[in-house]
Parts: sequence; structure tokens; C-alpha cells
Amino acid sequence: MKALVVDDDRVLADLVGFTLRREGFQVVQAGDGETALRLLAEEQPDIVILDVNLPKTTPVLDGFTVCQRIREKSNLPVILLTVREDEDDIVYGFKVGADDYINKPFSPRQLVARVQAVLRRTGNVAGVQPQKVGVLSFDPDRREAQVGDRAPVTLTALESRLLEYLMLFPGHILTNRDLIDHIWGPGGGDRDMLRQLVRRLRLKIDPDPGGSSLIETVPGRGYGLKKSA
Repeated sequence: MKALVVDDDRVLADLVGFTLRREGFQVVQAGDGETALRLLAEEQPDIVILDVNLPKTTPVLDGFTVCQRIREKSNLPVILLTVREDEDDIVYGFKVGADDYINKPFSPRQLVARVQAVLRRTGNVAGVQPQKVGVLSFDPDRREAQVGDRAPVTLTALESRLLEYLMLFPGHILTNRDLIDHIWGPGGGDRDMLRQLVRRLRLKIDPDPGGSSLIETVPGRGYGLKKSA
């Protein structure tokens, strides 16, 4: 199944995308209403996760307007994301065709539950799918990583969160701040904790602990999974 995530907050959009990929979705992202409507036609998603407060463009396409445009043409499920708590806004969201409404901040578990509830009427809810980058594979359900033909190794919850996030962006360096916020939440970790977590993960997944690591380090910036891992 495929989800279209529409939010101009890149960090939040990446988190929503990460959460949905873990549940087996293909994910495409848009940062404004015009792009969202274009991708809607090109990608044919099964559900749309749509932020209400999109950047002002010409014409003005906020989340409510995009939802209304979608509903004029199809019954595609739409979940609105918003920081607004005013009852009139919520009522208006449903009036223009939203299937559900989630207030920020929200937990990944809540998002998944809402998505599954909206999709349940179709009888087709995605399951957790293994991930693979080069010789490295990871089963999120079992929390097992495997390199080539080596025996799988079991990861801790934090190691799993780190590896899953790195595997979403192979070949790219993720900043220390983004990794810390994703793994522990804002204010829940620091660079030393991240450094130690990366070290523990390397001990489990590197083919040759004394050789080149699958995880690249850019001092002062962050870490990334080598694309040819």
C-alpha cells in the first residue's frame, strides 16, 4: 500500500514516513498543496496524511482546500494533522471530507492505529515488512539484523530505532540532532548517548569489527548507512 504524506515540516514528515514504512507502506512526500495534488495523480496513493497548516502558495492551498479537492474527485481516505484544537476547525475538517483528525504532537503508535482504523473498511491493512540495504537486512517485527549469510543478531529497542532510521536514508548523513530526536525524542538524549549506541550497533552488524564499518561517521555532523552496505 502507498501513503502520501503532506507536511512542510520536514522532520515531522520524515517521522511520519518512517512510521508508515515500518508498517509496510510505500511513502511519497510533499511539502505544499500544489505538489500534493500533482503526486496524488501521479502516485495513486491508498491514503493521504495531510497537514492543515501548509505554506501559503498561489493559489492558496491549505490542508482544508487540498482535502476538499481530493474529496471532489474520489473517496480516498484522508487523515488531517493539525496543532489546532478549536472545535470549529475540527468540525470543518470533517465537513470538507476528512476521515480522521489527529492533533499534534502525537505518538507513532497513535498514528498507526488511526491509519489502520481508517483502512479497515477496505479490509487491507499493511503489515510490518523486512528492510534491506545491500547485504544488510533487518526484520523490524523480530528486531533481527542480518549481514549476508551470517546468523541473525537480535537488537535492542534503541538499536532497532537507530538502524531502521539509518536504513531509510542509505548514502545520506543524518545529523546528530535528528537522530537523537528520533531515537529518544526531543530533549531525551545527547551526543554521547548516541555515540555509545552507534558503537554497540556496529559491534553487532559490522562484518569485520576491525575493518570498515557499515555506518559512516562525519565528525561534528552525524552518521549514515553506506549505500553499498
